[in-house]
Amino acid sequence: MAGEAQPWRLPATELQRRYRDGSLTPLEAAQACLARLEAVNPKINAVIARRDGAFMDEAEAATERFARGAPLSPLDGIPLSVKDSLYTRDAPTTWGCPALRSHATGQDEFAVARARAAGALVIGKTNVPEFALEGYTANPVFGVTRNPWNLALTPGGSSGGAVASVAAGITPLAIGQDGGGSIRRPASHTGLVGLKPTLSAVPREHVLPSLLLDFEVIGPLARTVGDARALFDVMRGPAAVDRSSLAAAQAAASPRPARALRILYVERFGSAPLDPQIAASVRQAVARLAQLGHEVREGPLPLDLDFYAQAWPQIGQAGLAHLFEQHPDWARQASPKYLDMAEKGRAIPAARLWQILEETRRLRRDSVNLFASVDAIVLPSAAALPWKAEDAYPTHIAGQEVGPRGHAVYTGWVNAAGLPALALPCEPAREGLPIGMQIVGPYGADDALLDLGEAYEAAYPWASRWPEL
Repeated sequence: MAGEAQPWRLPATELQRRYRDGSLTPLEAAQACLARLEAVNPKINAVIARRDGAFMDEAEAATERFARGAPLSPLDGIPLSVKDSLYTRDAPTTWGCPALRSHATGQDEFAVARARAAGALVIGKTNVPEFALEGYTANPVFGVTRNPWNLALTPGGSSGGAVASVAAGITPLAIGQDGGGSIRRPASHTGLVGLKPTLSAVPREHVLPSLLLDFEVIGPLARTVGDARALFDVMRGPAAVDRSSLAAAQAAASPRPARALRILYVERFGSAPLDPQIAASVRQAVARLAQLGHEVREGPLPLDLDFYAQAWPQIGQAGLAHLFEQHPDWARQASPKYLDMAEKGRAIPAARLWQILEETRRLRRDSVNLFASVDAIVLPSAAALPWKAEDAYPTHIAGQEVGPRGHAVYTGWVNAAGLPALALPCEPAREGLPIGMQIVGPYGADDALLDLGEAYEAAYPWASRWPEL
């Protein structure tokens, strides 16, 4: 096949349609994805562990199910990748760490198990920064991951390998993880859709130790909103192994707004710099939301987030200190910067950690009041365009010097608040680099966000944009 007809270019929803009408089989799609992996992965270094034989065997089994008219789910036969911070039963989960090169538990993370049970075809694992703690993607085990839109630049992190695999057409879907923006910012840097679900909407079991309290959630990455919804629907839902998922499921059952939405647009956080091309692109997207009939107003975010400016790095530092205390063998092979972070974490008093927990509970309470007067909040997904692939963060944004999280100011509070957020592509920068916005909703409003995203995509589609790899 040529051009747009090539299976690796097709969204998961279109693959499903073709499987059902018999014009394409999961085996043919899997073969196309493997060929695409061979062609582009050496350039971008997105997939770092492959399972070609099992992948093809599972594609053949899915093909047989469709031939019998008995597919398992809307995800049956759909290729996807899994972030290398999630356990998979048949491959090591290295977390980008030298000490974990062969670390395997023989278990699947809960969401991965649900995807496999639905018939999804796991092509392999995708690259992460060491301990998945940074906003770019490079580690001592597998090296640097590059942005398909410009190989000199980063796709972001920590789900950098995941977004690169989807943006390059290796798979239509990827399972990512977001602890402070690690789905939304990389999605914005690569022109993808990414959902950071409500806290516990996707249950957690068989997991690596958390370094960011309960902020880390599992979510989908895709080229279209419909594809993201299909993967989310398979992974979501309550499970007794994660009792907090029961509350998330109850919140998700609330009726969705059957009217135009009240949207608050927050362009800036105080004096934090924002790339002017991002500001212009997101402002255009917000105007388009208004054209769709929604009530849009602009203003500051009515939450006090000053506490997290100092507390956010301390959370990771304390998490690493605890990790290395539990696993001293992992610490012995960790890079010096993470040893330094852990050393700072050991100096944090217990009272400070308790204060962080109390402030997080306060933020979650305040977020309820926030959504009493608005239905959704739109912000940029990232403050900076992609930067040099080997650098952990951009040192300047809009001519202003910034620290390690200057590019990430818009995302972490959403994790701390436990809220859902949907990252959507906006108009790209003049040099062609992707730009994204995020739409944040109240606790449990994942479906309402996806509805809004699908309506926006229908009016202003983006899936035909492809990098020139």
